[in-house]
Amino acid sequence: MRLMLRLLRYGLYLSIFCVLVGIAAAFGTYAYLAPKLPNSSALRDVQFQVPLRVYSQDGLLIAEFGEKRRIPVSFKQVPDRVIQAYLAAEDDRFFQHPGVDYQGLMRAAWSVASTGERSQGGSTITMQVARNFFLSREKTYQRKLNEIVLALKMERELSKEEILELYLNKIYLGNRAYGVGAAAQVYYGLPLDELTLAQVAMLAGLPKAPSTSNPIANPERALQRRNYVLDRMKRLGYIDQSEYVSARAEGISARLHAAPSEIDAPYVAEMVRAEMLERFGEDAYIMGLVVKTTVDSRMQAAADLALRRALLEYDRRHGWRGAEAKLDPDAMPLAEQMASLSALDPIGGLQPAMVVELQEKSATVVFPSGERGTIPWEGLSWAQAYRTENALGPEPKRAGDVVQRGDIVRVLVNGDSLELSQLPEVQGGFVALDPRQGAIRALVGGFDFFASKFNRVIQAQRQPGSSFKPFLYSAALDAGYTAATLISDTPIVVEDASLEGDWKPQNYSRKFYGPTRLREALYRSRNLVSIRLLRDIGIDYARTYVTRFGFPPDALPANLSMALGSGALTPMQIATGFAVFANGGYRVHSHLIERIETADGRVLDQPVVHSVGGAEPNSVAAERALSEPVAYIMRSILKDVVRRGTATKALKLGRKDIGGKTGTTNDQMDAWFSGFNSGLVATAWVGFDQLKPLGRREAGSVAALPMWMYFMETALDSVPEVEPSQPPGVVERRIDLKTGRIVASDNRGDGTSTELFAADNLPNAATVTGSAASTAAEGTAPQASEESLF
Repeated sequence: MRLMLRLLRYGLYLSIFCVLVGIAAAFGTYAYLAPKLPNSSALRDVQFQVPLRVYSQDGLLIAEFGEKRRIPVSFKQVPDRVIQAYLAAEDDRFFQHPGVDYQGLMRAAWSVASTGERSQGGSTITMQVARNFFLSREKTYQRKLNEIVLALKMERELSKEEILELYLNKIYLGNRAYGVGAAAQVYYGLPLDELTLAQVAMLAGLPKAPSTSNPIANPERALQRRNYVLDRMKRLGYIDQSEYVSARAEGISARLHAAPSEIDAPYVAEMVRAEMLERFGEDAYIMGLVVKTTVDSRMQAAADLALRRALLEYDRRHGWRGAEAKLDPDAMPLAEQMASLSALDPIGGLQPAMVVELQEKSATVVFPSGERGTIPWEGLSWAQAYRTENALGPEPKRAGDVVQRGDIVRVLVNGDSLELSQLPEVQGGFVALDPRQGAIRALVGGFDFFASKFNRVIQAQRQPGSSFKPFLYSAALDAGYTAATLISDTPIVVEDASLEGDWKPQNYSRKFYGPTRLREALYRSRNLVSIRLLRDIGIDYARTYVTRFGFPPDALPANLSMALGSGALTPMQIATGFAVFANGGYRVHSHLIERIETADGRVLDQPVVHSVGGAEPNSVAAERALSEPVAYIMRSILKDVVRRGTATKALKLGRKDIGGKTGTTNDQMDAWFSGFNSGLVATAWVGFDQLKPLGRREAGSVAALPMWMYFMETALDSVPEVEPSQPPGVVERRIDLKTGRIVASDNRGDGTSTELFAADNLPNAATVTGSAASTAAEGTAPQASEESLF
């Protein structure tokens, strides 16, 4: 008996000794390892790798760039059900243990010893945070000890809520989704607070094997894991029986959702991405940058529709080029046919489809989804065969004249109606600016970004044609000419070595009109007047003068062809130049970025802009490019382009405050229209990427003006008309339309009209006696009397 008591006493002493040694070892291990581990309090300032996000001015998401998709959420933003689900799945004693769950570790150890399998309970959420932020994932005892010590240290320095917030934002949940906010979006396209209980449980089951057991990669395994989480939630009292049964009965609704772009502006997004990459390097994709652009979502949508509509209309005018591809429906199995069809993506809103049946006046098509539809005769009858840019084949009489079974075609879906279409070969660009400070409100660089990433608004250097003339006429007005000055519109021959031989320019109409006032010459776009005008004011003077509009001199030829817009300029440069006419004569700089913020909302950069009067936030006063009189008179002439010139189609908009200029280059290679009112300026361009003619009738008023009109119809809807007041330096006088001579103010004859003049540049008698005398009297070189210009 004594021996037994002695043994028990020794055993008790030994146990106490072992416990003391264990405690001492634990403290020693902690004291040894803790100083070598990171300072966990730094996690309060952790910067998650958050992708670059681009937004419109009105706060809609345009695009997201970055390998990791993450939407950081605060603890308060996380619904209770989400927290309960993750606690049930990963660490139900999280709010009780000190960072290391000794009961859990003992259960895990017993499970391994008894079954050879690891069960829930080994690593706490705190330990996972320690591992994910600070430690490697190698499986060694040293790393496990570090994990335990760091978890204990974290619990002393951070609150439970802070640790859980870090965990819910850091964990990888498959398919590039990091954190619960991103996972809700990736798998369900919803914010966290809109998920069902079953969806929440599905996400909570992902941390164990996010890549291989997610509902996309392995739906069956993911369903098992989801049901396990629901079982745990019920056992822990987080949900009742009816909720449990309902959630278990719910099927898998997960599918991959792209970043929820709320506005289609891929060319804008790419411009921002490229600039951020240039400024911040590869870190731009992980810094959580939020870039707010100047783009107006309503205008951007209108610009996108306007460009596509105008290009499709051009394409229709020039005929049907045939099916995109042809399959043999009799020789090829249906599954192979559908696979070929499914490999095609929609482009520019045009859906791929295969013709499966032909009727006399209609065609039945099938879409990649398997859905069928019928293209009626109204959607087929336009398809005369393309011959050349100027010729079409005969009108079709029946559907079989246009398509055959097995043809892969494009279909334009308009509500319930279908139209045969095709991918246009022609391209276009469109940009709209606020002329008061240069903010880009809308930009479309082509028919479809994913088919061609070439941004024609900023990268396509094309001849502006007659749309360049207003800049030349501004130079003339500043040199002493008036809107009533007469210039001869007669045949000329230009001998210039830089033009490679004699040049015999002509008007678009191939006619000549004799002495013509500058106002009429511009709104009717008379080429020969423009050439003589440039010759008279001087090429060097004009090239220097137009730099006021932002044009680089080296982009313009040093010869008389400059008068017809033979330089190389982008639509963006042309639009920025026209802003000067819209804003009263001030040079503004186009810009796309309003401000750059960090992920937590701090303003990182807000570019300084040049605005009229410097009244805009974070702006400086724009420099004056044109005097008030010249700017006002030019605006008046450009309004006449719409009222009575080459852009009278725009009268359909029913506005009196718009002006602009058409542009067409030699052989109709390029078609332009640039127009404005006081609050908006926009440029439309149409042409082929590889230079070739658009067609005889495809002038700027036909190919480009409709695009501008479609846009302005939406952009100016409900916008009141605002006209600038006539400045003090401008006076109105009555003139004789044939001579340009000032007549008595009470002379209301048919051959008279009012004209605007700079108050210090009223014409005298000599300016209306003839074309040569008029230019000489205004202090420029007299016009040559010969029909050859040297």
